[in-house]
Amino acid sequence: MTDTRLMHHVGVAAIEWLWTHRDGFRLETDVDPEVGFLDRFKPIGELALICKVLFREGVAGSQQAQMARQLLDHTWRDTLDGGRMLVRGQRIEPISPIPFEVYLPFRELGYSQPDVERAAVLNHRLNSWSTAPMTATRRLGLSAFQRRFGLPPRPPEADVAGTTWLSRTPEPWTVEGHIAYDVTHTVFHLTDWGEHPDRLPPRIADYLATWLPVWLDDWLDLRRWDLLGELLVVDACLPRPTLDPRAWAGFAAAQQPDGAMPALRTMPDGRPDEVFDLVYHPTLVAAFASVLATSRALSELAHAS
Repeated sequence: MTDTRLMHHVGVAAIEWLWTHRDGFRLETDVDPEVGFLDRFKPIGELALICKVLFREGVAGSQQAQMARQLLDHTWRDTLDGGRMLVRGQRIEPISPIPFEVYLPFRELGYSQPDVERAAVLNHRLNSWSTAPMTATRRLGLSAFQRRFGLPPRPPEADVAGTTWLSRTPEPWTVEGHIAYDVTHTVFHLTDWGEHPDRLPPRIADYLATWLPVWLDDWLDLRRWDLLGELLVVDACLPRPTLDPRAWAGFAAAQQPDGAMPALRTMPDGRPDEVFDLVYHPTLVAAFASVLATSRALSELAHAS
């Protein structure tokens, strides 16, 4: 098992970097809506999801938890203008699920914007909500978010889960980058972002227990840190995580002294805003993997004592 101090430090450093670079969570308010006004919402939604996991698991130190809360307050108040930018985004793209997906983790953490909630209830009644083209894994995630919001999922999660790549347990050597990301998010949605490992169907859990170590080795050797981090999260979502020491050592070694995690091989060059856009996601993933793996490691140690 990996040293819990190493895993924990990865998350602490990642949150510190994200707090220091919080202005990177920005919107482009003057962008033409036809070219993607909602594109810049994605980092904010991912931040809220990861911070929710951090608070839920309860293994963060007081300073780390405080910075996470300050990050959420900053993005909600200053970037989203108290949620009003989500309302604007919903009006620009009425059928887009993005404002709802960004809003839900904020709502679960105590933030509120009634106009977004009314739009979610209204959109849920529309056929376009349940038939808009998207991947099976994305559809699974949206159905899970509807359940968490208190709406009946359209379509039901059980109907969607069987259509994902992972549920069919195909030949493991056919996995490449896009499929691997699809695998990771299928696991995230099935387990509610690691909260319920027992919801992972035994057949899928056994498949991952067999092949995940191979995939960890592959992406460690390729130095694809963003994907390796997500696979380390998947490991922590398994009923019996390995907390692979070699993968964690390589992952931690790739993290920069300031806490940033490159997506691939080494840190990119460019303007600060360009660099942020390239590394915010692997850095968020590093915080996610750290919190969940640390929590699972401490639980196993407690059970063994």
